[in-house]
Amino acid sequence: MALFKYNGEWLQERRGGLIGAILNSGVARNEQGSRVARRGRRFPRNFLKPRFFRWLLLLLAVLFFCVFATFVLKLLSNGNEEEKYLPLSGEVLEQVSSYDAPLTPPKSKRRKQHFPCEVGLAAAVDNILEPKNYMNFTQFSLGYVEREVNPHANSPQSRFGGYQTLNEREKSFLARNQTIHCGFVKGMSRLSSPGFELSENDKAYMNTCRVAVSSCIFGSSDFLRRPTSRLISEFSKKNVCFVMFVDEQTLSKLSSEGHTPDEKGYVGLWKIVVVRNLPYLDMRKTGKVPKFLSHRLFPSSRYSIWLDSKMRLNTDPMLIIEFFLWRMRAEYAISNHYDRHCVWEEVLQNKRLNKYNHTAIDEQFMFYQSDGLRKFNPSDPNISLPSYVPEGSFIIRAHTPMSNLFSCLWFNEVDRFTSRDQLSFAYTYLKLTRMNPDKPFHLNMFKVILQLHM
Repeated sequence: MALFKYNGEWLQERRGGLIGAILNSGVARNEQGSRVARRGRRFPRNFLKPRFFRWLLLLLAVLFFCVFATFVLKLLSNGNEEEKYLPLSGEVLEQVSSYDAPLTPPKSKRRKQHFPCEVGLAAAVDNILEPKNYMNFTQFSLGYVEREVNPHANSPQSRFGGYQTLNEREKSFLARNQTIHCGFVKGMSRLSSPGFELSENDKAYMNTCRVAVSSCIFGSSDFLRRPTSRLISEFSKKNVCFVMFVDEQTLSKLSSEGHTPDEKGYVGLWKIVVVRNLPYLDMRKTGKVPKFLSHRLFPSSRYSIWLDSKMRLNTDPMLIIEFFLWRMRAEYAISNHYDRHCVWEEVLQNKRLNKYNHTAIDEQFMFYQSDGLRKFNPSDPNISLPSYVPEGSFIIRAHTPMSNLFSCLWFNEVDRFTSRDQLSFAYTYLKLTRMNPDKPFHLNMFKVILQLHM
């Protein structure tokens, strides 16, 4: 029984209500009825000592320092894993050294909201027909370097993009009969392989494709999104190749998720094509091979559609080709970026989000400035593009000489510099059209259309 003193008199303490309940939870009675505290004696006495608190605080401080140090190292690396780009020659470095200081990224801005727009597609595949003389675009013959014979190459080992010199690079922008670097370049050794190896059966299948829809997942970076079969016509199911390129790691993950290819190698409409011996450590750069080089992977194809793995095809591919190419009399179609239109803005955004090594971005950007790239000016009446920054996840192509040349040139920029293809799009297009004023390249750059393929 507890007592307390009030006005000189000892009074009994009443323990009721919530306080009494809490206290009674740790108190019991012994056989004689007296109260004994059971749980309190089991509590470690060292916990109440100042030394214990000091050790606890020290342990927490060490853990915090380790986490903070890991974060800082990752931040400072700025995508160091992606730094496997072709080293710039002394000529390039000398050219860019006299240019503007690197841009400093601004603080993050709140992202704008964007809504899908309407697309006036044809009602059905039966209602469309390829226009007469549609393929009557700029004509010339392109060949591709198959084996590196450059005696000044930095290494005898094979490199997927080859060892293109700056002189060869400059000449490759001319729309004429020529042989250019465009991936799949073997080394000087007869036993060397450039990478991106496919089975003979898959090569034979892809050689039969006349229209191709392709996408890729490398490094288990995404999950499989199947085209919506009920929205694809029977004509397209029979005449269009739907190819999903994956590596062995991704194939294993897809199988564990229930997407095991059938005996013919299909998962839904997707024909799963396994790529071995990936040409780059950077999975993003490896993904540029099927994105840009569809004319090389599907050598007999007249048309191709590239779809990023984050997109799902909800429209018949022949209706897409009719709307973006045939109706617009275009040989290449790509959407502009929904937010940014100037390469300067894209550079800042890539650096702010640490999308790639900052030094590599600066070298590429300054090289482009030294070769004539200027800021996007929407008020310029002579501007040739509605935007200098593409969205890039949705590309429709006719496999014409000019389209194939542009695709090779764009790929070569990604191979030489960074995998951020939005940085090199405008430069490649503007340089190509500037060097071939009498040979037009019919490119349709349209507003990003979300509902078409989400």
